[in-house]
Amino acid sequence: MHDKTALIVGAGVGGLAAAWWLRKNGWQPIVLEKNPQIRTDGYMLGLSGPGYTVAGEMGLMPELRKKHRPIHENVYYGRDGRELWRAKYQELLGHQDWITLSRTDLVHTLRQALPQDLDLRFNTSVTAIEEDESGITATLSDGTICRAALLIGADGARSSIRRLHFGPDSTFIRALGYRFAAFQLKDTLGLGHDFLSFAEPGRLTEFYTLSEGRLATLYAWKSDDRGYVAPEDRLSTLRKAYCDAHESALHFIDSLTDVSTLYFDNLELVEMPRWSSGRIVLLGDAAHCLTLISGQGAGMAITSAKILAEELSERSIPEALAGHETRLRPAIEKLQSRSRKIAPLFIPSTNRAFAIRNFVMRRAPKKLLGWYLSRSFKAEALSATAVLRSDPL
Repeated sequence: MHDKTALIVGAGVGGLAAAWWLRKNGWQPIVLEKNPQIRTDGYMLGLSGPGYTVAGEMGLMPELRKKHRPIHENVYYGRDGRELWRAKYQELLGHQDWITLSRTDLVHTLRQALPQDLDLRFNTSVTAIEEDESGITATLSDGTICRAALLIGADGARSSIRRLHFGPDSTFIRALGYRFAAFQLKDTLGLGHDFLSFAEPGRLTEFYTLSEGRLATLYAWKSDDRGYVAPEDRLSTLRKAYCDAHESALHFIDSLTDVSTLYFDNLELVEMPRWSSGRIVLLGDAAHCLTLISGQGAGMAITSAKILAEELSERSIPEALAGHETRLRPAIEKLQSRSRKIAPLFIPSTNRAFAIRNFVMRRAPKKLLGWYLSRSFKAEALSATAVLRSDPL
């Protein structure tokens, strides 16, 4: 029987959250993950707004709070090592419901919330899809055939399900004009709960402690190049982009010996006219990547999973997929619009824009900055949380 079987591609935040909510609503999920295990290379993320609310409804917050890594202060230096400005996050965030933790901790907490006998298949992907009136027939990479009523692509911004069923990446990916790289090293800075950043026109570098003994790095820079960079060329591309940067930024690039651990990509949105077709739906970054600067990607994936399960409990599959999109899309479009606006502030590309940003951050009263950012976060959270209060169509 496959009338309530859901094939979920991707064992990340969105995929595991979908499995949890579908099981709660009487479905039988099968989860496929192309990697040999749950990924352990996750970086920091913030959980607030609807994602925070839904995680609480799932009973995850006690465990997530144990893994919360508060950010006390971020100190920004220029290329010459001179302090530009510093931000104390508690002053800026005020009393927002917000936790920061690693993506790895969030994914492992979601996995622990699911039963151990969950049908979770590693080293497995979908190679072909056929759809008829009663369900989906998926051919898997191990040669087996899987029959399900619903197929959920939760396999990230480079979704294989999106390419198989909806079209090539170039049709839906919108570049913001930046590239970024990230990797982890042995912690030699001892930053504790603080961030250390080096900023200059067109470039931003951040360092922070991810866990005991591990230092996380983020390199982001303005770039007109958007093409694919082969793994063997990524380190040299990063070095070229940072050839005259501060010595600390260069030091950690030179300290990277295992190039396979270097995460490298363009800063890009995923924008689609529709997230579903027939019995196939995309969820999370596969449908609507918000980029790392939005701070809402993981939270909206969790929220999307809940809304999808609610709609499926009330409607036929085509109606439920349409209802899920109708409820969620307005909030996603606002967040994507915000990502476009924030990118030039995140990394000002001209000397003038860079100087103005730094002047404002140094001179503006902290209470005024905190009020402005708090108001922005609240408006964003309220807009997104509204989807949770929407009734199924």
